[in-house]
Amino acid sequence: MEQTASNSWVKEIAAITLFVEDLSAAKHFYQQVFGLPVMFEDKDSCVFKFGNTLVNLLKSTEAKELIEPAKVASRDAGSRFVFTIGVDDVDAMCKELASRGVKLLNGPMDRPWGVRTASFMDPSGYIWEIAK
Repeated sequence: MEQTASNSWVKEIAAITLFVEDLSAAKHFYQQVFGLPVMFEDKDSCVFKFGNTLVNLLKSTEAKELIEPAKVASRDAGSRFVFTIGVDDVDAMCKELASRGVKLLNGPMDRPWGVRTASFMDPSGYIWEIAK
């Protein structure tokens, strides 16, 4: 596929910022569940690196200036997306997640499109899916 000037700048998603109500709980969850070190931290945020993508946990009270005039939604507004992490063995990872205190929302299950998945929620209401 030929790249045009309008899409040649797209390489990868460098960072995702998640708005969290309780930064301490979110940080603890990401350290315990994903086993990742903190890449950066200040009083309002905490950053983890997933492969080449940075995931920034930002206090929801500090999100307004980042996105205004858009509004910051609360956790209770509902889920609007799912983050998917590829794993070698969904069932084995579900057992590992359980040992880390994670309660699954669903799965493991075989999806009609040929993928085995399981999902769980972080303390801020973000949905994470593991898939093979």
